[in-house]
Amino acid sequence: MAAASALVAGNAQAEVEYQLSAEYASMYLFRGADLGDNLTDVTLDAAYDWNGVKISGGVWASAFEHSPVNTGNQVDNEVDWYAEIGKDFGFANLSVGYIYYWNLGGLGEDAQEVPFTISRDFGWANIYLTYFWSVDGPNNDGYMELGGSHSWELNPCLTLNLSSNLGYLVEEGDFTALTTKLSLDWGFAEHAKVSPFVSQSFSLSDSNGTITQGADNEWVAGSMLSVSF
Repeated sequence: MAAASALVAGNAQAEVEYQLSAEYASMYLFRGADLGDNLTDVTLDAAYDWNGVKISGGVWASAFEHSPVNTGNQVDNEVDWYAEIGKDFGFANLSVGYIYYWNLGGLGEDAQEVPFTISRDFGWANIYLTYFWSVDGPNNDGYMELGGSHSWELNPCLTLNLSSNLGYLVEEGDFTALTTKLSLDWGFAEHAKVSPFVSQSFSLSDSNGTITQGADNEWVAGSMLSVSF
């Protein structure tokens, strides 16, 4: 979710918008599972608004230390490519995307997913439901996520963000984790911001043969620096 949530929204002037960001996190937390420690990553996103249709995509490259939970090929890097197309139909926003994971979570295996999302901003929260159809990959035979977020503008330079999501393994019929994240955006320049954050994940599953095998409650802290242009 780490990779889909980083997409940049398009604009009404039909211009391509870009965002470059760099992040450090104390743990690579993926859908409630500890995939490694000391995650550092770089993301490049692009977005375009064409007659009300939002088209976006990007690449996410990371490096991290191995997690003792994973005993695969002990690869300590991952690169994801992703794209999405969506439209606001008034009653809800509908989108479909594509994600290619190269060396998913240091397992030394590639994976592909097609996410289908429906979302709506109710004012008090932006609520979404996403189903990730697993085209190819290990330990991920269909994953669904229900989540929501809200932001409070404290002043022109500071914005507080709160988000939470609940994961569900469809084929297994088992919940994965409930994860809540709190971040603070500090816009120290016109097109640049730094965002420290903390995140808490409560494990709800320990299904054998899935990515949540051996999962536990996890706490993560880190910060992101992003520039838009």
